[in-house]
Amino acid sequence: MRRAVFPGSFDPITLGHENIIRRALPMFDEIIVAIGVNESKKTMFSLEQRVQMLKMVFSDVPQVKVDTFAGLTVNFCEKVNANWMLRGVRNGGDFEYERTIAQMTKKLNSTLETIILFTDPEFAPISSTVVRDILANNGDVSCFVPSAVLDFV
Repeated sequence: MRRAVFPGSFDPITLGHENIIRRALPMFDEIIVAIGVNESKKTMFSLEQRVQMLKMVFSDVPQVKVDTFAGLTVNFCEKVNANWMLRGVRNGGDFEYERTIAQMTKKLNSTLETIILFTDPEFAPISSTVVRDILANNGDVSCFVPSAVLDFV
């Protein structure tokens, strides 16, 4: 089975995240959208809310599963028998960061391959950080997030 893990905090999921996952569907039999749990990181949405958001967004796609994990992503990939880690980039800064992570991942597990997809241009300026800032200031994020997220704001 061609199984990939798409890790992130998804606080909240954006249209850019959704774009990457849906475009990757033909490449894999299963994509596990894995929400990383970091107790020291302050989030806007609870873990349960983020799981529910993701399940709602991908309710039409049985090959997308949602899970959570703590610790190293590489260990989670090993646990779920995923041979690929899916990552998305919006710009050059993202690319440099993801390249470093991919190279470190390869050192930790030489059989785990990182697949990097560039988000479609219309989603490149969208980030969860900016979406949270807009939400914190009572702004409208409907053009930046899947409609399922709006049920939680």
